[in-house]
Amino acid sequence: MLVVRGLTRSPLGPVDLDLARGEILFLSGPSGSGKSLLLRSLADLDPHEGEIRLDGSDQCAIPPPLWRRRVAYLPPEAAWWLPRVGDLLPGAVDDAAFAKLGLDVDLRAASPDRLSSGESQRLALLRLLAQEPELLLLDEPSANLDPDSTAKLESMVLARRETAGMSVIWVSHDPLQRERVADRHLELRGGGFTS
Repeated sequence: MLVVRGLTRSPLGPVDLDLARGEILFLSGPSGSGKSLLLRSLADLDPHEGEIRLDGSDQCAIPPPLWRRRVAYLPPEAAWWLPRVGDLLPGAVDDAAFAKLGLDVDLRAASPDRLSSGESQRLALLRLLAQEPELLLLDEPSANLDPDSTAKLESMVLARRETAGMSVIWVSHDPLQRERVADRHLELRGGGFTS
């Protein structure tokens, strides 16, 4: 489903990677090893060299906004740029989705600057999942969450994988989380993968 060949963006690479449809790849590595650079390159957010193909479509042949609907990136800290949270949430995000992540629906009317970091991350996940991406790139999505909220986030991602065949690359330093969610684990070190 995802094929990466010769991906390079200093200090990362060259990196080759294959990811199957519905697979959850857990990615770890020391700080500065290029985990976020890899995800940002896959989402076409940063300049890079090499070939990235999704279901046979070359990243270079697809306008970046359309590519980012198919390959959705959740950064370590979500960005909100309109006055109310609800202004950035598509109609597909219903009250049940809020409940599944332990969020109060009243947050729709809240100003983004009143959100906790954990609320912001969970709402940003809802925003991305509403796009129905084929590949979800998660950059330490549960770093600021308590165990209950982490479990709800994991459950939502796993459910979407089951129902839609969504693939996931999940950056985390939590080995217990890896045991719960990952099909495969790679470590990024020295600009390349170790298994």
